[in-house]
Amino acid sequence: MTATASAQDIRLELVASWATTVLGTDRFTLAPASADASFRRYFRIKPETPWRAQATLIAMDAPAPMEDCRPYVHVAKLLADAGVHAPEVLAADLERGFLLLTDLGARTYLDALDDASAPALYADAIDSLLLWQSATRDDTLGSYDETLLTRELALFPDWYIGRHLGRELSPAQSRTLADAFRLIVGNNLAQPRVYVHRDYHSRNLMVSDPNPGVLDFQDAVVGPITYDLVSLLRDAYVEWDEERQIDWAICYWERARKRGLPVHGDFAAFWHDFEWMGVQRQLKVLGIFARLCHRDGKAGYVDAMPRVSGYLRGACARYRALGPLAALIDELEDRAPVPVAVL
Repeated sequence: MTATASAQDIRLELVASWATTVLGTDRFTLAPASADASFRRYFRIKPETPWRAQATLIAMDAPAPMEDCRPYVHVAKLLADAGVHAPEVLAADLERGFLLLTDLGARTYLDALDDASAPALYADAIDSLLLWQSATRDDTLGSYDETLLTRELALFPDWYIGRHLGRELSPAQSRTLADAFRLIVGNNLAQPRVYVHRDYHSRNLMVSDPNPGVLDFQDAVVGPITYDLVSLLRDAYVEWDEERQIDWAICYWERARKRGLPVHGDFAAFWHDFEWMGVQRQLKVLGIFARLCHRDGKAGYVDAMPRVSGYLRGACARYRALGPLAALIDELEDRAPVPVAVL
């Protein structure tokens, strides 16, 4: 066995030893495949000869107590049962935090997307999302409830405003933010509920056969029907003009209605919910990216903040009820105020 990582990486040595036991051989290479925003890491294993017809495999290292593999295993089965292409769990050591997975390849949507490829790739991603949502059962996953939605929103004042911008909210500003949070969460909770991946975007979708391969799903819940579509179309890492966003949203909405999913019968009302759900997600993401930078030393996420902030400010400026939030964000970021519509 050969491994490409630091000689001091004890967890890597444990992964390699475990893989040797599972595969029944030490004749394989082990190299970093990817890392994500958590403590999880992924390594690509290439056996000298295919193992169970697999030319390459993925080993997940999810060290306890920071990570728990059980939700990943559970959601992987739900996705497979729904007909979604997700990694198959081939072996597991849940106590030590090791999983052996099928390999969905190395080419993400983010790598592949351009003007020519986007229509087909997004059509596939929408079809996969519809399969996932159509399989919803209320007793299988936790709820995207008021507590969770509000806890996510709290990341924005704690990490983005307080730590990243270095600003302290006045009592009046705190009230403005709290009032906006109540309106946003009220909209989110009023939406129909389906399975929610929670990070359905270009870094977690792989170009594969069948397409797409879906990754990073361990935080799935049952929650608002527009959430994953917002993640896909208002992606922190790639941006499309609003006309294309609306075209793809209409494509999703029409297919969802044909499948009997509980989308609003009027597209304008559906789009309203999409935008309000997006505001919740964008506030959360700005908080998460600030935390990743300032707590975890992952400064690269700051580069995506302007795109996320652009989505947020654009949506807030379209709805009179979100006007005070738009004005507060402009004030905190020392920007010129954006005119607010009267929707």
